Amino acid sequence: MTKRTLRGSLLFSVALVPGAALAQGAGGQQAVSLSELSVVATTPVGAGGSSLSRDPVVTAPFGQVPVSAEPRLRGGAQPLYKIPSTVETVTAADLDIDRGTFNAVATLARRTPGLNLSDSQGNNNRLDINYRGFQASPVTGVPQGLAVYQNGVRINEAFGDTVNLDLIPPSAIQRIDVVTSNPVFGLNALGGAINIQMKNGFTWQGAEVTALGGSDGRVAGGLEYGKMIGPWSFYFNGDGLNDRGWRFQSPSTIGRIYTDLGYRTPDSEFHLIGNFARTFFGAAAATPVDFTHADPRAIFTYPQTTTTQLGTLQLTGRVDISPTWDLAGNAYFRRFSQQYIDGNDAEFERCGNSCTTPNALRFDDDGFPESVTSDQLRIRGANGQLIPFTREAGLTRGVPYGTLDVTRTEATGYGGSLQAANRDRIFGFGNSFVVGGSIDVADYSYKSSSTLGIINPDLSVTTNPNNPTYGLVPGLGANQLRTDAALGIAPSSVIGSNLYMGVYATDTIDLTDALSLTAGARLNFARVSTTDQTGFSPDVNGTHYFTKVNPLAGLTYRFTPGLSLFGSYSESNRAPTPLELACANPERPCLLPNSLVADPPLKQVTAQNYEVGIRGAIPNFYDGGLLTYKVSAFRNDLTNDILQLATPGNAARGYFVNVPATRRQGIEVGGEYSRGDLSVYANYALIDATFRFTGTLSSPNNPFATEDADGNPGEILVTPRKQVPLIPNHQFKVGFEYTVLPGWRFGMNLQAFSSSYFRGDESNLNRKLPPYYVLGLNTSYQITPNLQVFGLITNLTNNRYTTFGTFFEPGLVANRYPVSDVRTTTLAQPLSIYGGLRYAFGPDPVPMAEPIIRKY
Repeated sequence: MTKRTLRGSLLFSVALVPGAALAQGAGGQQAVSLSELSVVATTPVGAGGSSLSRDPVVTAPFGQVPVSAEPRLRGGAQPLYKIPSTVETVTAADLDIDRGTFNAVATLARRTPGLNLSDSQGNNNRLDINYRGFQASPVTGVPQGLAVYQNGVRINEAFGDTVNLDLIPPSAIQRIDVVTSNPVFGLNALGGAINIQMKNGFTWQGAEVTALGGSDGRVAGGLEYGKMIGPWSFYFNGDGLNDRGWRFQSPSTIGRIYTDLGYRTPDSEFHLIGNFARTFFGAAAATPVDFTHADPRAIFTYPQTTTTQLGTLQLTGRVDISPTWDLAGNAYFRRFSQQYIDGNDAEFERCGNSCTTPNALRFDDDGFPESVTSDQLRIRGANGQLIPFTREAGLTRGVPYGTLDVTRTEATGYGGSLQAANRDRIFGFGNSFVVGGSIDVADYSYKSSSTLGIINPDLSVTTNPNNPTYGLVPGLGANQLRTDAALGIAPSSVIGSNLYMGVYATDTIDLTDALSLTAGARLNFARVSTTDQTGFSPDVNGTHYFTKVNPLAGLTYRFTPGLSLFGSYSESNRAPTPLELACANPERPCLLPNSLVADPPLKQVTAQNYEVGIRGAIPNFYDGGLLTYKVSAFRNDLTNDILQLATPGNAARGYFVNVPATRRQGIEVGGEYSRGDLSVYANYALIDATFRFTGTLSSPNNPFATEDADGNPGEILVTPRKQVPLIPNHQFKVGFEYTVLPGWRFGMNLQAFSSSYFRGDESNLNRKLPPYYVLGLNTSYQITPNLQVFGLITNLTNNRYTTFGTFFEPGLVANRYPVSDVRTTTLAQPLSIYGGLRYAFGPDPVPMAEPIIRKY
């Protein structure tokens, strides 16, 4: 996605309104003034679309960069040419092109330089975002390096900092800004922040319904309504989706509602917001490549389902105290619930003569120190009963034991932010000063347990002792499984709380008409408390404190109205999550994303961030069009980065460690040409994500792993400049949109990525995930002013590729399927076709005033 340029060059797109009308057609009225799109919120507070500016703007002849009087900016809003770092913006028009995907992540990936996706779950609604080598993921256990905000509220979930963008209806989003090198966004903003601003009744009016369908039995629909009556406004957005997925046992069901009740006067604005959602995904995760070679739809053991529910209420407000002072704030309440059911292969075996009960079932002793006895690894049920070992009929081997693992996370969060901003001139210099603070509190509970099951020939895990294939298997259905010493497997029940507080101040002063200096800092404080309620993991009990001051300094220089230079230095940090703190001992690993166990203390992650670049615009470049461009370079040096590692004997189990140092650095180059009826963009990113230390890491299923000094299997050697897995070095994106005939828009886009290493291959010794490309097509036709038909094709060439891979232990799966290749991957979605109708009620709709071109 290219970034916005000068406010003036954005205003150029006033001349493109006729083209925009063709592109938007039946859409409701988007009451966004063009001046709003030329500024960016540099703080999460008070970033509502209608609060940036409502002043009229001055237009200019087609293809020219106009000059306009400065509108009043509020809060942390700044013209782009004064921001000393990269900003990438996705608008409602961008999201509308990908309406058939039902997912805002698809649009971010299509347009944003340096952003790629990893699909560890086999479902395009639960994708990991990798931006410049930092992740925002819905998967518990993935280290999170991006802060995410919605209407000024941090939505990284309390327990694992996870990000669930599938809970937000994409058609309710007004814009998404990806902001780098800005510590004001608080914890987790190591690689940057994703700032989501939603629509409201002041920024969108109309009533429309959408119905769509397509590949894999997808059926979806939505209703959007916005109304403004005097000083009041109301906005409603509800949508739903159901499909069966492109892999076996991978259905999706989504239901989402977003509402906004607004009130404003000439000097104030308030909103009461509600967001409610429930999603169900049968995400079947990665599959051995031996299976996918036979059938691309193949999965591994199942069920593997995720059910998530969300309810949140938010109150936002802004008041102009004087012509130069304004005050903004928000308060929120958030309730989050998630249940994960996972059928897994169980690493269980006969206890043997080393036990006092030879015929009992025990946990595999791989990876445990010699001091751990066989009796300590015997499996017991909820009542303390031992489980007898059962052989397969006529054979000496045991039946293919499995476990049905269930985790449930409940979190209740509440908090708020308050910010004051002043724009008085200082000694005759233009100046923008912002000071603010935030507090986020969350109480959570986390429970996990395993039930003994058996892996059937179809790879399902069931718990009925009377199995149709293996007959009577005593012990099946025993729940709350644990070993005698609660090592390797044990139920967990943890309660805890988080307290995150921050205070920040920034100032941007115009030293000359062209040169602006920005300086500021944020103090972050984090307290994380956890309490074990089972008695099996007393080391979980504890309270951890983390504090850091993160500075910011940057310069921008505006050579001409169409060319500016920027550069900055900043620092950022993230505190270990409750999950990471409670799961840092390799002798008591977690069933990720499941059980919690002991916690050798982890250190907070800190980052030093450097960035420099130019951005600009060339009017009348060709045929009266406008060319915008940017070139930037960045570096992020991290200390005490946190990694998730696997443990021997069970690929589903893992733990977290600090590593001394990692680095992300790279360059980004992008350009866009727009002529009204035609928009073309292209961008390239070089991402070099590397380790900066020498040491060993656990990766037991890596083919090149060796034994450690104690004889335990599964260590790999990492040396400086080894690549961080799953991050392609080279990323290229190109696309266009063209008005073929009045009312008919047609576009195509291409994304291409170089190879990357498998997760678990931090030593970079194995062959990589291959490079890949994906081609997309979109079109729309305005049948009447109120009725539009649209279509979308993803993976047009039906390219077979994968964005995620790791290793697992080969052998005989379910006692019948030999697997020799240690690689396990998630194949990407094949060729998929979606189409739909959108109808706007009432008189001919007013086209969105938003420009259809992208700007730097």
